[in-house]
Amino acid sequence: MPDLTKPVPAAPAYSGPTRVFSGVQPSGSLHLGNYLGALVKFVAMQDSHECIFCVVDLHAITVPQDPERLAAQTREIAAAYLASGVDPKRSIIFPQSAVTAHAELAWIFNCVARMGWLERMTQYKEKSQGKDAENISVGLFDYPVLQAADILAYKATHVPVGEDQKQHLELSRDIAGRFNREFNAPDFFPLPEPLHQGPGARIMSLRDGSKKMSKSDPSDASRINLLDEADSIAKKIKRATSDSEPLPETVDGLKGRNEAANLVGIYAVLAGQTEADVLREFGGKGFGVFKPALAELAVAKLGPVATEMRRLMADPAEVDRVLRDGADRARAIAAPIMDDVRRVVGFWRP
Repeated sequence: MPDLTKPVPAAPAYSGPTRVFSGVQPSGSLHLGNYLGALVKFVAMQDSHECIFCVVDLHAITVPQDPERLAAQTREIAAAYLASGVDPKRSIIFPQSAVTAHAELAWIFNCVARMGWLERMTQYKEKSQGKDAENISVGLFDYPVLQAADILAYKATHVPVGEDQKQHLELSRDIAGRFNREFNAPDFFPLPEPLHQGPGARIMSLRDGSKKMSKSDPSDASRINLLDEADSIAKKIKRATSDSEPLPETVDGLKGRNEAANLVGIYAVLAGQTEADVLREFGGKGFGVFKPALAELAVAKLGPVATEMRRLMADPAEVDRVLRDGADRARAIAAPIMDDVRRVVGFWRP
C-alpha cells in the first residue's frame, strides 16, 4: 500500500506537453476586469502554450440560472474570447458540458478529496455564512473539485490564476498528488502550476477601489461591460470615484489612494505602459484632465471588441461552429486520459 501520509512533492516528474487550461462562467456580462485580467492574457498565451479555454456552464448552475438564457450566455462568452483575439485554430474554445470527462473525473476526484479540504475553502466559507447557509447547493460546496477535474482531464500543466483562485489551484495539486499516490501511479497527473497574470490581473470597482470589479455588483456604474456603448463607457469613467488631490508624480504616491491607483492601473494596461509612464505624463494633473483621457483610451480599445462581439452574437451559427469544433478537439485530448484513469482506478474494461 502507498503511504498516504507523504506530502505532495513540489513538482511532479511529468514529461507531457506544456498545456494551459482556463475557463469563464456564462453568468452575467463580461466587464473590463475580465478583459484586462483574463482575455488579453489568453491571447498572449497562445504564443507560448497549448491553450484550452472553456465556457464553464457546469459551474454556472451551482446557483440558479435561467435555462432559456444559459445557452445564449455561453455563446456570448465564446464571442468575447473570439472578439478579444483568441484564435480558434490555435486554441480550443468549447462548452464544459459538451465534454463528459469533466463530470466523470469530478466524481472520481470526489472520492479522493477530503471534506476538510473543501470546508477550508475561503470562498465556500464566505458564501455559507448567514441565514441562507442551509440552502446553498452541494455543487457550490463541491465546485473546487470540479475545477480540479476541468484542469486534469487534459493534464494541463499551467493555470492562469488571480489572488482569489490560488487556494483552488492548491486544492487541484493536492487532489492530483493524492490520486497519484493512492493509485500507485506517481507520475500520472501533473501538479498544475500557476501562471501569474501580472498587470491588469486585478481591476477594482469604479465605485469602490477596495473591491474587485464584479459582474455581480448590483451597481452597473461599478464596472465597464464589454458591450457598453462608447457614451456609457465615457460616462462611467468620468463618474468613477476619485479624490480631490492631483495625481502624484511617482508610483509610491498612489499608496493609500485606492481609486486613483485603480484608474492609473487601468490606463497603464490599456495603453501598454507602466504606471510610472502614466504618472510621468499625468503627474500633478487633476482628474478633470485624466478622466477624459482615460475615457477616450478605453473607448478606442474596447469599441472594436464590442463591435466584433455584437457581430458574432448576431450570427450564432458561426459561434456554434467554433464551440462544436472545440468540443470535438477537447474530447480527443480527454478521451485517452480518461481511458487511462479508468484503468488506473480499476474499473471494468472489456
